[in-house]
Amino acid sequence: MADFMTLPNATSFALSRATIPAICLADASGFAAREGLVSADIVVTDGKIGAILPAGTAPATLPVTDMRDGMVWPTFTDMHTHIDKGHIWERRRNPDGTFMGALENVMTDRQANWSAEDVAARMEFSLKSAYAHGTGLLRTHIDSLPPQHDISFEVFSDMRAKWAGRIELQAVALFAIDMIFEPFFDDLTALLKRHNGLVGGVTQMLPDLDARLDRLFQAAGDNGLDIDLHVDETEDREVLTLGRIAEAKLRNGYEGAVTVGHCCSLARQDEETAKRAIDLVAEAGLSVVSLPMCNMYLQDRHEGRTPRWRGVTLFKELAAAGVKTSVASDNTRDPFYAYGDLDPVEVIREAVRILQLDHPLDDTARIITRTPAEILGRAERGMIAAGGPADLVLFSARRWSEFLSRPQADRIVMRNGMGIDRSLPDYRELDPLMDK
Repeated sequence: MADFMTLPNATSFALSRATIPAICLADASGFAAREGLVSADIVVTDGKIGAILPAGTAPATLPVTDMRDGMVWPTFTDMHTHIDKGHIWERRRNPDGTFMGALENVMTDRQANWSAEDVAARMEFSLKSAYAHGTGLLRTHIDSLPPQHDISFEVFSDMRAKWAGRIELQAVALFAIDMIFEPFFDDLTALLKRHNGLVGGVTQMLPDLDARLDRLFQAAGDNGLDIDLHVDETEDREVLTLGRIAEAKLRNGYEGAVTVGHCCSLARQDEETAKRAIDLVAEAGLSVVSLPMCNMYLQDRHEGRTPRWRGVTLFKELAAAGVKTSVASDNTRDPFYAYGDLDPVEVIREAVRILQLDHPLDDTARIITRTPAEILGRAERGMIAAGGPADLVLFSARRWSEFLSRPQADRIVMRNGMGIDRSLPDYRELDPLMDK
């Protein structure tokens, strides 16, 4: 392992005999893929990727790290997280693990504890973890009921500036759309414009849902804001707002990007209803992010009963219809999900199992790299390209079975051609926040 674990102390060097997911290469022409993987040499020059060459052809004059067929990925995109509420589990648990239990306990904790100092400390801890695992682009939803929206978005803007150059950050305002006709929504829209945020929200089967969606799309369009919604996070077949969102985008001529997350109840529909909704999503150009770990944890949870379904959306059917699909971490150590560490490797490993994304695995790497980066408008961050930054994640695993069978704790994260300190923050750093 010595060769793998040591990067050359040089500004120019080569990673030889690297195995790269072909879907993550900006230009995979000329490379023969097996199970979606290609073999190549990567030349790093002054923090950038100088060239991507056939394996064994890097200039002999360069210092070399022999990857011995170990994988090299671009840094990850985690496009749906909640770093404002992360890591509150130890002071506010979910007693029964249900969705309503999560809502009630987060609300209680928010009202009691979410000062700027508290939110900042937990955001910082989350970002340290994400960075150490290899994330380069992250979108977080921020609880935005008043007065929390003012507090948390100020903290977020500070964090975005502090972490610039390490993790690129985006933020979405999360609120219930039953408030959309209140003066608060105008204030929230102005705040998002100031902070370069996105309009979010939780859609519900309200009698005037279409009017509320029209208001949301019109406000987003008038202010040049993209949209990212929490949608149909339930097992209830009667709740299906997904198609209505697609219709609203088309009806309003909205030209911004629209992402919908969860979409769990889609998997509970009959084939005809599901196909109609999926066709609308594809026609409207919505993007879908599945949160498999959190959804499997929360959905179909009933006391004393084993869950009967997996809780996730119709991921394969959406992708087959041409919809951009990805997966993400979602909640971390809070009442919605008691576990997690903002590690996209854990997310993809669990997604393959839960969503059965294997057989084949050829394009699976895209769901935490290329596709979410495209959805977030930063396509270049999800690819390895000559001339791009040498922001890479190196693994000893050579093939899919090796990669998906272990946590890959020995990975190397490179930023601008240099290995970073991958030390994870100690949970004890959060102890002062828990004594409340």
